[in-house]
Amino acid sequence: MNVWLIFSLVFLGAYLLGSVPSAYLAARWCGGVDLRKVGTRSVGSSNVLHSVSKWIALPVLLFDVGKGALSVWVASLVGLDIGMQAASGLAAVIGHNWPVFLGFQGGRGIATSLGVVLALAPLVGIIILVGSYLFAPFKQHGLGVFIVVFLLPFLGWFLAGPLGIEEKEALTLGFAAITLIAFARRLIHHRSELSRTTPAAELIINRLLFDRDIRDRELWLRREQIDEAKV
Repeated sequence: MNVWLIFSLVFLGAYLLGSVPSAYLAARWCGGVDLRKVGTRSVGSSNVLHSVSKWIALPVLLFDVGKGALSVWVASLVGLDIGMQAASGLAAVIGHNWPVFLGFQGGRGIATSLGVVLALAPLVGIIILVGSYLFAPFKQHGLGVFIVVFLLPFLGWFLAGPLGIEEKEALTLGFAAITLIAFARRLIHHRSELSRTTPAAELIINRLLFDRDIRDRELWLRREQIDEAKV
């Protein structure tokens, strides 16, 4: 079978796998909660943690990581090169962020991206996993994620040898694509009512660094109640 046909099938399968909205389904089934209307309004494990339960968030997190890792593993299993493996992983991330099963309104794709990186370069994956949670005790996990995602392609290029990366050009391109997708997902969505008067430059900084429209985290998480009170 032609390698490009195989790649196309794997890419499509990875996108559909990534589109499975595990967080949305788990929150609906276990808590009767629509994640698109509560907390951060993101369809991901972090919003399950904040809005439903940590015991539900953990299996959701593992499933989302698995989507990315499995997509890369299947691409490797059928003999695709490292560039196509990375692209297959990116398809899973795109599916998670813009799922066909939820009207293309998904999560942030960080857990799925982690799965992709772990499958492609395990040591890099461990670094970004640990690094992203360094800020969690200060309730700034979003900032930690921004830093490690920003550094991801630089780790792939400048530390390829120590981190066991053999094909650094292909992997660095894949890591750079993950970074761009993650940042695009943070930036591209409608303004919230709480940020109507926020200057555009400040809004961009808030979204990139903290993954929210305003600096006040608690106010951001309570915006549903605030919106209801205005009605």
